[in-house]
Amino acid sequence: MIEISIDEEQLKQLYLSKIEERLQAIEQEVFYFSSKELCRYLGMSWNTIVNNLLIDESFPHIRVGNRWLFPVEDVKLYMKKHTRDVMENGRDLLAYRREKK
Repeated sequence: MIEISIDEEQLKQLYLSKIEERLQAIEQEVFYFSSKELCRYLGMSWNTIVNNLLIDESFPHIRVGNRWLFPVEDVKLYMKKHTRDVMENGRDLLAYRREKK
């Protein structure tokens, strides 16, 4: 008789790592976020994005007709820098915006 034993924790780690690899591959295939995708990615409403990010001319975006497109890699880089700047200046976004003006 053959007995097969499966380590469930090891199996779980294996499939989670494969899922993560696939998600990263999918993410790299996307060159632009739509406005809805950007909202979902940042966890912000469109109004928050408009009032806090789009007012900054350096925020990466292009407009095609009435559609907004956001280069994925540029948005990631901008958000890392923006977050670091806000954190280094008191962690208050509104105060940071006032100082930046």
